[in-house]
Amino acid sequence: MTRKARAPEAQTPRTTDQARPPRADARRNRERIVAVARDAFAELGPDASLNEIARRAGVGPGTLYRHFPHRSALLTAVLKDRIETLCARADELLSPTSPLSPDEALADWLSAFLAHARVNQGMGGALVLEKTATPDALGFDCHQRILETAAGLLTRAQQQGTARPDLTPGDLVQLVVGIALSTTRGTSDTEQPDRLLGLVLNAVHAHPN
Repeated sequence: MTRKARAPEAQTPRTTDQARPPRADARRNRERIVAVARDAFAELGPDASLNEIARRAGVGPGTLYRHFPHRSALLTAVLKDRIETLCARADELLSPTSPLSPDEALADWLSAFLAHARVNQGMGGALVLEKTATPDALGFDCHQRILETAAGLLTRAQQQGTARPDLTPGDLVQLVVGIALSTTRGTSDTEQPDRLLGLVLNAVHAHPN
């Protein structure tokens, strides 16, 4: 008697490592590494030891390299985190619940942007050399993102009549970047960046004729 062939059983497809979402502890490790690297790069520059970053984050070097297989990957993650933090500050300042006036909000954000630009001079240069700070790597165009953020704050101040109407977001960003470039190195005057920003802000304000 011929035995009837059994139909093959349906198999549940296996979830690949790429499709599986990261575990909670892996996410925490990654966030802690980025947070520690942010401070380490600010303190020691873009050449800060990755092994030292791993030690400060309380993880092994292997864990760091699993998340960030090379230095530029970690630098890119830190740059993305810094830009997102900077833009999130603008969102807070533009919120209806913000206690600051439009010109105060603009001054607050430009001060934060100046600090960001000064800290990121060396890191940005390292990424430009490696050509890794691309929109694809970051998930957005960092220059465009900052321009759009500056535009939101500047436009509101212009609408309120507290900022001169002929100023563009590109002008404003370039002025602050110029301060960052000229004061990051070669000066012992720690108050100079804020003093120069004050001069810029005085020029930004609309003065009655």
